[in-house]
Amino acid sequence: MLIGIDASRANRDHKSGTEWYSYYLIKWLAKLDNKNQYILYTDKPLKGGLLDLTTNQHLPGPGQEDIRFDKAGYQAVKSPYNNFRAKVLNWPFNFFWTLGRLSWEMLIHKPDVLFVPAHSLPLILPKKTIATIHDVAFEKNNFLYQADNIGPERKFLRNALDFFVRIFTGGKYGANSTDYLKWSTKFALKHAGKIITVSNFSKEEILKIYKSKKEKVKMIYNGYNEALYRKIDDRGKIEEVLDKYGIESPFLLYVGRLEKKKNTPALIEAFCLMRENNKSIKHKLVLIGDASFGYDEVKYIIKEFGLGSEIIMPGWAEEEDLPYIYNAAAAFVFPTKYEGFGIPLLQAMSCQVPVVASRLSVLKEVGGEAVLFFDPDNVNSIEEALKNIITSDKLRKDLIEKGKERVKNFSWEKCARETLAEINSL
Repeated sequence: MLIGIDASRANRDHKSGTEWYSYYLIKWLAKLDNKNQYILYTDKPLKGGLLDLTTNQHLPGPGQEDIRFDKAGYQAVKSPYNNFRAKVLNWPFNFFWTLGRLSWEMLIHKPDVLFVPAHSLPLILPKKTIATIHDVAFEKNNFLYQADNIGPERKFLRNALDFFVRIFTGGKYGANSTDYLKWSTKFALKHAGKIITVSNFSKEEILKIYKSKKEKVKMIYNGYNEALYRKIDDRGKIEEVLDKYGIESPFLLYVGRLEKKKNTPALIEAFCLMRENNKSIKHKLVLIGDASFGYDEVKYIIKEFGLGSEIIMPGWAEEEDLPYIYNAAAAFVFPTKYEGFGIPLLQAMSCQVPVVASRLSVLKEVGGEAVLFFDPDNVNSIEEALKNIITSDKLRKDLIEKGKERVKNFSWEKCARETLAEINSL
């Protein structure tokens, strides 16, 4: 059987949840499946670990790739069973690659099965198509998203594209990011043969909002890279990585986009209150991640509270460096307002770092009793949790021990095995 996979997200430089999910599923499917043939569809030549699917991590790094193409035009991909190859689908625009170029590929060279590890499907697709919907936050908390325009840079052409999109959708949707999320999710639920989602919480949300058939939606948990995220005792290497990003100990750690959805402004405010009310606490706050919608508020609050020297924002961090930063942290804090899963919780627990996080049903589903929860809408609740995790050694040790056991329930290998079973069942 020939299985096509949309690898465009897995191939991005700065990956977050959906991109890492795509990346590690591809890596593990290559390790597990010696029967099927695979084509990885991408908008740009594959790089890093996607060129060598025999490794655990995403190495080699930038500049080290050996990008080669065979006589048929396929990009060479190393895999354990030599059953993977890649096809670069060039597209002249920086938008609608899936709807345009991938649709054309499905029309002229359709695989037996198409797997899209995200919500966005091509307009033309095989009968056997499976997609992953990670969450539906854009339906429940639309104010957390910015409706960015989709289209050419020139305003006239962008307005023209918006006009045609509205004609195509009967006036229901425009050419912007939030409308595209809504339309593409509904399209996937209607046309995919099966939908995967990453938690029971997300499955319930999908069924409730879209009235989908229960048997069509399969829940498969995310995983984490246990070969990478682990307890590390090499203090010299830890200090080397901290110096690389300008991080000073002791510190509390947050990893994720700096945005409204992740509730970063409330975390900063709570951190400020904790430092003011507890003069003996000297911990800094490290925020690792790219800026996104709501970042202006983050910068404003830091300036307003005079926290420039107490909050460290290194920006994006390479994944091979993150375990060292986790291991150096006094605790990991995750103040998000909405998640489909919450992979950073697993990463922190695997590094034996205590975790404090938002009291959301999905994070309870993932973290269980291994997490100290707070109310994400109450700054005082966040402040109290931060103070407790710093000052109580007993609490920290208890959470670390529970976390070591909790992460045993999750792995990318398990996720890939269950996903492969769903693909084969179509």
